Amino acid sequence: MDPRRLGYAFTLLAMMIFCLQDAISKHLGSLYPPVFVAMIRFWAFAGFVALMGARGEGGLRAAAYTQRPVLQILRGALLAFQIVVVITAFATVGLARSQAILASTPIFVALLSMPLLGERVGWRRWSAIAAGLAGVLLILSPEAGGFEPSLLLPLASALMFALYVITTRLVSRTDTAAASFFYIGVAGAATLTLVGPFYWTAFAPVDWLWMALLCITGMSSHYFLIRAYDLLDAAAVQPLTYLQVVLAAGIGATVFGETLTLNMVAGSAIVVGAGIFTLWRESVVARRNAKENG
Repeated sequence: MDPRRLGYAFTLLAMMIFCLQDAISKHLGSLYPPVFVAMIRFWAFAGFVALMGARGEGGLRAAAYTQRPVLQILRGALLAFQIVVVITAFATVGLARSQAILASTPIFVALLSMPLLGERVGWRRWSAIAAGLAGVLLILSPEAGGFEPSLLLPLASALMFALYVITTRLVSRTDTAAASFFYIGVAGAATLTLVGPFYWTAFAPVDWLWMALLCITGMSSHYFLIRAYDLLDAAAVQPLTYLQVVLAAGIGATVFGETLTLNMVAGSAIVVGAGIFTLWRESVVARRNAKENG
């Protein structure tokens, strides 16, 4: 198969597996403490990244080499706690609405990149940021009754993931992608191991099967996404990640009986459109800067 087509196939497969992973996380997070579910998932993920590192050139020593160990550990811990928050959001807010709010992550990345990375944002991206935030407010706005405080969970998760993206960009200036991937699993697992055992709960036998499937989907989704980035530019991969919003809405409505309100659908469309435009402008600016500096 043509490498580009294969890259798109890997991306689509990763997105479908991510949605299955989110649905299982919602199921388990509704029955057991989310931090306990996330800890088991990260134990399996840590084993996966260790295996990948050992098989790579230079072995585990090369995979673990970093010039910024503190920042690598912090980003691994940040992602681990973000997973805990997002599982809690899936269980309390719902899959569809949570994913609609999580789609705003590129908007928050663009906002945070100015003070934290020193990047300049032009009027086009400012317009996309404003539109995206308006879309988030539309999703958050109640159609009946008062504001739901639980909606702050997916919003906090989006902000945490944006910070994770920012820290990933920072470490990418000095460290390899293999090192960053290694520390996601190892630092994340170590962090949750400090907390998760206090929430240890006996799984029902059938839920051990769901937990095993969650671990498998967590490893395979990241593997296919890595393969996609090997074959495609980030600008080609990232817009396709918004398929998660559509797939999550379908799973939430059909499997979990969630209601798709007009505010949610309209707000999601605005957020996705603004996010895709933001990602496109970032790629345009990056290519222009590379051309000027090259």
